[in-house]
Amino acid sequence: MKVDLMIKNARQLLTITGPNRPRIGKEMNELNIIKNGAVTIDRGKIVDVGKTADIQKKYDVEKVINAAGKVVMPGFVDPHTHPVFYQTRENEFEMRIQGKSYVEISQTGGGIRSSIAGVRNASENELFLLSKKRIEKIISCGTTTLEAKSGYGLSIESEIKMLQVIKKLNEKLPIDIVPTFMGAHEFPPEYKDNREEYIKILTEEMLPEVAKLGLAEYCDIFTEAHVYDINQSRKILNHAKKLGFKLRLHADEIESIGGAELAAEVGAVSADHLGAASDDGIKKMAEVGVIATLLPGTIFSLGMKKYARARAMISAGVPVVLATDYNPGSCNCDNMQFIITLACLQMKMTPAEAITAATINAAYALERGDQVGSLETGKLADILILDMPSYQFLPYHFGSNNVEIVVKKGKIIWTQN
Repeated sequence: MKVDLMIKNARQLLTITGPNRPRIGKEMNELNIIKNGAVTIDRGKIVDVGKTADIQKKYDVEKVINAAGKVVMPGFVDPHTHPVFYQTRENEFEMRIQGKSYVEISQTGGGIRSSIAGVRNASENELFLLSKKRIEKIISCGTTTLEAKSGYGLSIESEIKMLQVIKKLNEKLPIDIVPTFMGAHEFPPEYKDNREEYIKILTEEMLPEVAKLGLAEYCDIFTEAHVYDINQSRKILNHAKKLGFKLRLHADEIESIGGAELAAEVGAVSADHLGAASDDGIKKMAEVGVIATLLPGTIFSLGMKKYARARAMISAGVPVVLATDYNPGSCNCDNMQFIITLACLQMKMTPAEAITAATINAAYALERGDQVGSLETGKLADILILDMPSYQFLPYHFGSNNVEIVVKKGKIIWTQN
């Protein structure tokens, strides 16, 4: 049989095969590694996976990549990012070093609100070009599927502009970009003293218009004491659900206010952050299968001490996922490799658990686990070749890029050489 591409002689081929669902508990340690492995690809999809000696006998190959001495694994899936913005906020980074908290900065006009004017005033093309450059850097670090949120416009015109930019990025860039509407990211300055009026606009105008235009797959909300409380979040999420949106939540990032419990109640696909999630919230997420998307880069960047309790979540049977939370304020990190390092060092996840959380479980957090996240026959050929001797080297060697080649749908889309 003739195929387009073979990657052969991998020292470790991480297949991450397993049940057709997110991995939980001990399953997160099962990478199902093939030593001296090979994978064949045709028309963008994986044809076969196995030992190099066996695979070579079966196929006539157009192009061969020799991965001798290297690790081959699925591309990273990053299911929580905010890459569409105008200006960066490095001044806030310095303010935090000097002792200001995230909430204090937000309440004095910084934080998310400080990104609004830039997005509202920028043209769609300006935002596209800025975001394209950022995502190209993300690709170079090994991400092949990306979720991208709106939420820095907070008016119907600017939120739609952001979603149009995300649509164009998905069309023009070689990776898959999944759109999320996040009009409930903050309260814009003009409604900071009239929050209920903004919620009315959000539910009666913004959500229906975004749904009509088909610009977003998910609706997300910042459920936190200083932003949207539980009752406000419940109202917005249930309304979004009626309009056909699938649900995600920024939940219990700073305070335990019941965000994890609400995620379980409304049937969210994913609850994200969870730095302060309660035992009861974790239990309820496990009971209904809500995925926990943990963002250790944000805790690190904010200089906070308390990370999400990944070990408790894994023990409870919650599917755990990792993401960058790439954004202009609280976490300007575009590299999933560093997030894996933080997960190991600060949340005591094993390297295997962290890799599972950044690939197959992250794919299920975007409901694409049947297409990407593992190296299996019939799945998209989204593959990384890493110049390192073992998968444990990935979190151990941090601060530089271990990725040598990025393959998306069978095509090389980035290489270090």
